Amino acid sequence: MTCDAARELLQPLVDEELDLTQKVDIETHLRSCVGCAEYLHNLAELRQVIRDKAPYYRASEQLASRVQAAVRASAKAEARPRLNWPWAAAVSLAAAAAILWGAILIRSTAAQPDLLAQDLVAGHVRSLMANHLLDVPSTDQHTVKPWFNGKLDFSPQVKDLTDEGFRLTGGRLDYLNGRAVAAMVFQRRQHVINLFVWPSARAETNGPSAIARSGFNLVHWNADGLAYWAVSDLNAAELQDFARLYEK
Repeated sequence: MTCDAARELLQPLVDEELDLTQKVDIETHLRSCVGCAEYLHNLAELRQVIRDKAPYYRASEQLASRVQAAVRASAKAEARPRLNWPWAAAVSLAAAAAILWGAILIRSTAAQPDLLAQDLVAGHVRSLMANHLLDVPSTDQHTVKPWFNGKLDFSPQVKDLTDEGFRLTGGRLDYLNGRAVAAMVFQRRQHVINLFVWPSARAETNGPSAIARSGFNLVHWNADGLAYWAVSDLNAAELQDFARLYEK
């Protein structure tokens, strides 16, 4: 893939519009092209700035009451003389637009966490399917952690939990949530655990919380300014044990 072809796909990548095959192709290119990776990072930063700074308005109870009143008024207007029809139509259109905009905002806000969870599961599956599980195969945390130096704009914490039954097998770079992230890989019996890490938008620390998507378990927590997401087909209880051990 050329840089020109790759850059045409970067905005759709950030907007979650690519299918699995396209994601694999573009991510393969990004692993070997610093220029395109930096371009993607800038796009992701711009997207985050817009999300953080752009005004967001949630419908108030007063607005909801006004919309309901407008709908009732438009219904009554149908029985009025034809001369009043344009006003009634305008009210109906305004009410419909307000309702639609509110629904879009609510749906968009609710969908963001689910889209991230789906992207994490897709990243986990891709690492197993595309023969790209490890960039640095090593059971030594002092080998894996320095490998990320200069490749990311943060320093991920790497732990060895072999004594607790979660063997470190290595790490790699990945692209999730519109940016380059660290992925540490662990083994629990025959189960692979991908631990994705990137800077968190939240400063506070919170304990592990678990969800399930598409037959996979995910556990998420924030600590020391970093977001952690563990993804695996391991059962939920053991994956939460892994998260608690890693969080200590």
